[in-house]
Amino acid sequence: MESDTVQNPTRRKFILGGLISGLAGFFIMLVYPIIRFIMPPPIPESSQNSVNAATIDELQPGSGKIFPFGNKPAILIRLPNGEYRAFSAVCTHLQCTVQYRDDFKLIWCACHNGKFDLNGNVVSGPPPAPLEAFDVNIGGKDVVVSKKA
Repeated sequence: MESDTVQNPTRRKFILGGLISGLAGFFIMLVYPIIRFIMPPPIPESSQNSVNAATIDELQPGSGKIFPFGNKPAILIRLPNGEYRAFSAVCTHLQCTVQYRDDFKLIWCACHNGKFDLNGNVVSGPPPAPLEAFDVNIGGKDVVVSKKA
């Protein structure tokens, strides 16, 4: 009988340890994918310094176009006088994508009605800083947008 009482605490500890280990593994198995979903891996910044944004015949005067510049969008605008300007299309307020509004002759963010002039400066709304400006060059029939040096 004494040997039976000596083994019971050991058996109980073993079973309790197995139960705790199994529950801990189950909890980790449930939580790990949720954490990976909430915190996605960082996207490295693109090393592109220039991109062909459009052809010279693609944009009419007084129009704009969103195009990919690395891993972020950019906007190319052709002014009514034919001059080109390019900016980051990421609003400085909450990183929404901006668009060119020909009816207002400005760059507009639909998220919170932020407005930028055609130099990228804030006109009204909540954006705290101007849009990042890019250099625009014409190479043959291509409109080449590049980061400022």
